[in-house]
Amino acid sequence: MNEDKNTFQRTMYMGANKETRKRALELRKNMTNSERKLWGYLRNKQVLGYKFRRQHALDLFIADFYCHEARLVIEIDGMIHSKIKQSEWDISRTAELNRQGIQVIRFTNNQVLNEVRNVVNEIEEVLKLIQRNKYLNTTIT
Repeated sequence: MNEDKNTFQRTMYMGANKETRKRALELRKNMTNSERKLWGYLRNKQVLGYKFRRQHALDLFIADFYCHEARLVIEIDGMIHSKIKQSEWDISRTAELNRQGIQVIRFTNNQVLNEVRNVVNEIEEVLKLIQRNKYLNTTIT
């Protein structure tokens, strides 16, 4: 049982420590307006049947939204992300997640608040592409 839990922790959370998971829980309790709005569309497998988690700990990071099956992170960027230091952090964080086989897509707060249907459509397109690539990889090998 303990071994199963450890395997789950490694794959689902990529080894995130207790502090990171605790911080993720705090963030779930204090979602921004844009996170809350997008969560209304992502929750309960409403987007192509994929399960998303909100404020999910991955290694040292906390993703705004994460779909483990598709290995997809969705980030919603507020004004802080336009600052050079934060932008550099976002780039390196995305590169590390990509290195671990996780794709990252980003939207601004304004996109989510003002064009949420377009945001959801883009997420659906990315998921379809991921599905197609998975299918091609399994049928070729």
